Amino acid sequence: MLWDIFCKVIDNHGDVGVCWRLAADLAGRGQSVRLWLDDPSVLTWMAPGGQTDVQVLPWEDSGGVTASGHVVIEAFGCELGDRFVATMARSQGAACRPPVWVNLEYLSAETFVQRNHALPSPVLQGPGAGLTKHFFYPGFTRGTGGLLREPGLASRQSCFDRQAWTQAQGLTPSAGRTVSLFCYEPSGLPALLAGFARGPQPTRLLVTAGRARHAVEAAMGSQETRGPGWNRSGLLTVHWLTLLSQNDFDHLLWASDLNFVRGEDSLVRALWAGQPLVWQPYPQHDNAHHAKLAAFLDWLQAPASLRRFHRGWSGIEPALPGIDPGGWSDCIADARTRLLAQDDLTTQLMRFVDHRIWESP
Repeated sequence: MLWDIFCKVIDNHGDVGVCWRLAADLAGRGQSVRLWLDDPSVLTWMAPGGQTDVQVLPWEDSGGVTASGHVVIEAFGCELGDRFVATMARSQGAACRPPVWVNLEYLSAETFVQRNHALPSPVLQGPGAGLTKHFFYPGFTRGTGGLLREPGLASRQSCFDRQAWTQAQGLTPSAGRTVSLFCYEPSGLPALLAGFARGPQPTRLLVTAGRARHAVEAAMGSQETRGPGWNRSGLLTVHWLTLLSQNDFDHLLWASDLNFVRGEDSLVRALWAGQPLVWQPYPQHDNAHHAKLAAFLDWLQAPASLRRFHRGWSGIEPALPGIDPGGWSDCIADARTRLLAQDDLTTQLMRFVDHRIWESP
């Protein structure tokens, strides 16, 4: 089948990361995909080389197509253009099967996800009148759409050479721990750096390009880290990374002993990596991310120390407690096992679409 996936790129790139992984996974399973982006340039570093059977097209050209795909995915409420929606409606008016229209939603562990997953939303007016849109929610539990997990991920991870990858990044062998940092601007960042500098063991911090790097640079001038003596023992070393492809971002997570991640796509990849992790949800002005974080920690069955650290990291509580990766490992391993027992998102989405197509007139 032909799938049309629409995505508007925002500055943290998590939305296009999810959409590219989905498009590439569909193509790997024999589907043809048109990925419509308002800023295709981000894929030059995120997915160099592209993927067979994935066409990356500029969003503004979608109004000129004469036929939509068999499946149309509107990612994260990006709102399709009227001309493309009219094209979708014409397929129905010509007595053809209408496309399966899916609104791919944001990831959350909150209870509304199971209630709303797969619900229909009939379109009553406008160019799409007569069509039906369905909400498809990724999730962590049965009764949701699951998480993206391509079929070859486990074998790729089992063949990963950590030492070779770290050397390719210009890193020498380290006797201490390696920590990756992909974050927004967490209030607990200065305290984290100061804690690493105090020890008790050496920490090599691998900082991703963009907002994480800017946040670390700002934190190094904060009260907790101000002055030449804050890291005089050299227990903390900071390594600045360049922009990483999606494959190399996986490698970063696999090569680290503790992963700080943010948003949606990197959280999922950190769960598959199986290492202790700390997640920062996207901060919202009304503090809706507080409930989102609490729901995730409940699903994770996080121990008390991991809950306290997350609340301090995201600024819900004023203090940042100590790190206890050893006490967090079993929790993450158990969560990963539960997720592996469920069907992945692409498998569930293809099954859902197949059912809708056979139900259509």
